[in-house]
This record gives sequence, structure tokens and C-alpha cells, in this order.
Amino acid sequence: MLCFRHKPGIGSIAHNPVMDTFALSSQINLTPLQSATGPASVRALAWLSGFLPMRTAVSSRERSRAALGAAAGIFFAALAGHALVRLHPLDLWLVAPLGASAVLVFALPASPLAQPWAVIGGNTVSALVGVACVSLIPDPGAAAVAVALAVMAMFATRCLHPPGGATALLVVLNQVGNVGFALAPVALDSLLLVVAGILYNSLTGRPYPHRQAPPQDSQTPRSLRFSGADLDAALAHYNQVLDVSRDDLEDLLHHAETAAYQRSLGSLRCADIMSAGPRSVGRQTPLGQAHALMHANRIKSLPVTDGAGRVIGIVTAWDILERMANAPAPRSRLFERSRHRRPDGVVAEVMTHPVRTAGEDQAVLELVRLFSEGGHHHIPIVDCEQRLLGIITQSDLIRALYRAVRV
Repeated sequence: MLCFRHKPGIGSIAHNPVMDTFALSSQINLTPLQSATGPASVRALAWLSGFLPMRTAVSSRERSRAALGAAAGIFFAALAGHALVRLHPLDLWLVAPLGASAVLVFALPASPLAQPWAVIGGNTVSALVGVACVSLIPDPGAAAVAVALAVMAMFATRCLHPPGGATALLVVLNQVGNVGFALAPVALDSLLLVVAGILYNSLTGRPYPHRQAPPQDSQTPRSLRFSGADLDAALAHYNQVLDVSRDDLEDLLHHAETAAYQRSLGSLRCADIMSAGPRSVGRQTPLGQAHALMHANRIKSLPVTDGAGRVIGIVTAWDILERMANAPAPRSRLFERSRHRRPDGVVAEVMTHPVRTAGEDQAVLELVRLFSEGGHHHIPIVDCEQRLLGIITQSDLIRALYRAVRV
């Protein structure tokens, strides 16, 4: 689709390439395979789309919080720096790269690039590198060398901070040869900005410095799909600097995984996975008959219903075997006795009641905790009048979870 605009008074149609790019990029969804192997025009469009602004999920409230924080941080650093000028004369008491540092500290307080050591160390180390380049290479052409060495120095000291490159460039372009410049105003301004960031971010619900989560026991992974070791291996394979901490990335992946489970299972109802039309017995059904019914159908439980088909209890094979033994005993002995004895009594004497049931429209996700923590193995499914419709076993739930994981 091409976008055209008609200019009044001119009998022609003008072509707007900027609007074309936006229109095409908004209508064509390119997969990585299409971008790599598609026609030249498609690959070119995919490349050009990288110049367009990316969508952001940041709320207007968070944007305002970050903007006000940057203003407060710079104001605090400028005010304190100006006060110190009166005590000790400085040619420059506020450096321009501090504005870029403020963006990171207040807009991305959880970023590894915005942590206190990155801000203070990155700016200071870069300033020292710039001063060294001015002393060794007087020509302003040393700017490129200074920025490159600053990046290497920040990597070596583990204080990578993008504004540090601007600090090194500032020092070289202004031919600052005084080592003290790295301490005041660079290190001093960076320290003041960090102090402002600690106060403002903490007061506005963004803990700063960003605390690293304690290492978790490798035997109890938080995820069913990946562990901490898997994440470390993926990061090593990626081999690039990420503007997000490892812990935040792990949390983000866990939230995405949870959302995927909710998407896969959230719309799944009990009626979708239950065994419909299950066998059932009444209160006065002889235990021998109930036991024979379980054995014939290879099941381990039977819902107990009244005359109207409403569920009033549940009886399991274990209930019957305990009755036959008259006392708790190892399962092997109980099954051995069951070969030679028929249970006496009726279902009402051994059934579990009241019984936990679930509605046919109830979400399957709600049964996970019931099975895993409630000690239940069979859940009867009922309608709005408590009439028996089906039954869900642990096997049914595991099968549904397996299908969701495999998707």
C-alpha cells in the first residue's frame, strides 16, 4: 500500500516516502526467516523498520516519575556543586554527560548500566582515560582513541556506563590535562547524582541500587522449562551486553512462562478434560459390589450419588481394603487378604463425605493446587445442581499439563 497526497493547485500526486515506510511496516509482519530469505524489497523493508521508533509498555505515570527524577537529580547535583565552588574554585562545576547518566539512573534504575559503581566508576575512569590521552596525544584527533580506551577500561573495571564515552570525549575536546578534573567535578557530580537517585527512586517505589536476588537452590528450580544454569548458558551464547540484570531477565522469563500457561490452560475447563459418564454407586450399595465394579473397570474410586444423581460422597479402593482388614496394614497384606475375602457392609459406612467437587465450567488451573496440596486424587465434576457429570483424576490433569507444556 502506497500513501499519496494531493496538493491543491497542482495537478499531480506527491509521493511521501516516510509515510510509505510507516504504512508498509505497520501492515507487514516479518518473521526472521522471511527477513533473511525473502525478496530483496522485503529484506530492505525489514532493515529500514529498524530505524522506526519502537513501541514501549511504560505507563505515563512511570514516564513522569522518571522525568521528575532526572530534573531533581540534576538540580541537586548542580546546587551542591555550585555551593562547593564557593569553597574551592572550579572552572567547571557541572559536566554535560551527567544528563545522560540521569536518564539511566531515573528511567532505568534496575539496569546494570545505571548502578552506583557503573555511574561513578564509569564516568571517573573515562575522565582519567581522557586526561591521559590529552597528555600523550595532544591532537584533538585523539578523541576516537579516548572513547575506545574508555570502553575497554570500563569493561575491565566492570563499570560499563554509556555516558562515560561522552565524558572521555568531553575531556579530549576541551584539552583538559588536569587529573583533578576526574575527581571534581566528574566523580563529585556522579556521586551527588547517585545520592539523589537513591533517595528519589526509593521514595517512588523503585529500589536503588538494584538488589540482586539471592542464589536459589539448584534442586528446586522455579521453572518447569528452564533453570538458572540454562539461563546462564543462553546468556553466554548470546555474548552481548544486556541492558537488564540477570535476575530481572529471569523474572521476566518466568512471568512470560506463567502467562503462556494461563493462555494455554486459562481457557481450558473441567468439562474439556473430564471422563464423562463415570460409574457411580449409591449409599446402600454393598461394598463387595462396589469393589467388583472397580476391579472390572480398572478404576480406583466411585462417586456416591443419591436418587437424583447428586454427588454426596466418594468411595475409593483403599477405603474398601481398609474395611476388609479392619485395621491399617501394609498395602501388600491388604491386597493378599482381598483375594480370599469379600468386604462386608455398604458404601455409606466407608465413603468420604462431604466430598470436594468442581463445576463443569471451572478452570482447570484451579484444580492444580487441589491435587498437589490438598491430597485429592479424584475430583467429581458436577452441574449447577450438584448432579454428577464426570470425574477428573490426577492422570487427566497431568495429561492436560503435558499438552500445555508441549505447545
